[in-house]
Amino acid sequence: MKKTLVNSVLLTLTALIWGTAFVAQSTGGDAVGPYTFNSIRSFIGAIVLIPVILITDRLQGKQPPKGKEKHIVIAGGIACGIVLCLASNLQQLGITLGDSVGKAGFLTACYIIIVPILSIFLKKRCSVNVWIGAVLALLGLYLLCIKGEFRFTFSDVLLLLCALVFSVHILVVDHFGSKADPVRMSCIQFLVCGILSIFPAVFFDMRAGFEAWAAPLCDWHSWIPILYAGVLSCGTAYTLQLVAQPKLNPTVASLIMSLESVFSVLAGWVLLGQALTMRELLGCMVMFAAIVIAQLPAKSKRVRREIG
Repeated sequence: MKKTLVNSVLLTLTALIWGTAFVAQSTGGDAVGPYTFNSIRSFIGAIVLIPVILITDRLQGKQPPKGKEKHIVIAGGIACGIVLCLASNLQQLGITLGDSVGKAGFLTACYIIIVPILSIFLKKRCSVNVWIGAVLALLGLYLLCIKGEFRFTFSDVLLLLCALVFSVHILVVDHFGSKADPVRMSCIQFLVCGILSIFPAVFFDMRAGFEAWAAPLCDWHSWIPILYAGVLSCGTAYTLQLVAQPKLNPTVASLIMSLESVFSVLAGWVLLGQALTMRELLGCMVMFAAIVIAQLPAKSKRVRREIG
């Protein structure tokens, strides 16, 4: 029970960081190009984790993984990196092409429905309460993020594809995360994502020429969102996901992480003084209720085992 609570709190912190990073993604992608932004922030995430790995090994007296564990770390890191590269670039491109931060958050978080559907094919069935929680969460996200008329555009299609790929990422993390060192795997994940993102950056972001591409990188204002996304969104939040998510049901984990949309709205309210409408407040309450309902089955099962 205590471990479940700790891991839920870690994923909630992950959602908090991701929620505030949407603005950084929007401004950073506009400044330097979507693929360049993703490549640089991924490399920053990997660099941040290298001293963490070295210090942790020294304090705990750990040796670098060898044999089978080493192969799992490398395979898991590469698999997570490939999927994360595709998902994050789809998301970044959807935001850059004009979707609002709120709409992007809603469409990306559609993985809360996709994950339990994909889990069925992996023989990881969800209880009725988890399905109810997922549907309620989607309703809450709609109330929270979508304002006015909802129309589908090309950028919306990209973000829905992003939600599908993020669902795959959640399931890949669920598969590898409990078998190897999550921090090392996260570091490899960002290296792979950063390297792969270089290719579309060269072909698309640099179309106007090297000087036009490099000019924003010489402006320190461009580095504020890049560093925020690299250090916190990548280096911290994605690593917390790899640490905490494998210890929870993947659908419940996806519901907790979808709170990023709630936190993005609450951050605007607290930090920027943006007023919350009744619709948005209702969306927040529905989201939190969905998280509670989705986690009830796990608690009831533990109680039955203790009684038996």
